[in-house]
Amino acid sequence: MYGDSATVGKILTESGDTWAVVGLSANQARAAYGVAAVLQRFGKRIVPVHPKAETVHGEGGYASLAEIPFPVDVVDVFVNSDLAGQVADEAVAVGAKAVWFQLGVIDTAAYERTREAGLEMVMDRCPAIEIPRLG
Repeated sequence: MYGDSATVGKILTESGDTWAVVGLSANQARAAYGVAAVLQRFGKRIVPVHPKAETVHGEGGYASLAEIPFPVDVVDVFVNSDLAGQVADEAVAVGAKAVWFQLGVIDTAAYERTREAGLEMVMDRCPAIEIPRLG
């Protein structure tokens, strides 16, 4: 498993409250939309990152991580596994503290690179499932 329960808890409670959600658009049918709403309910500031740079859940969007003009704590990745490694590398480049690959998003090489860069990382898990478990 890539990201044990201790790491999950650390990211959710200690890594910070600004979460860039890569792949988040205004499409309510997509998983990212619902997960971002859960993150907000639990006190996280979500930052939509999508080529369309749409405003979602009241937060202005950006086309890329590099365009966000303030620090991001956690990068939550909702893109296909073949694109996820590049996003993880961008997360390292912008100084994020942690990367979270959603359910079904798997890139073991990116996981290793991100951990070697000193970031916390979880892969193939969902924060909307994990947050309520914190109690």
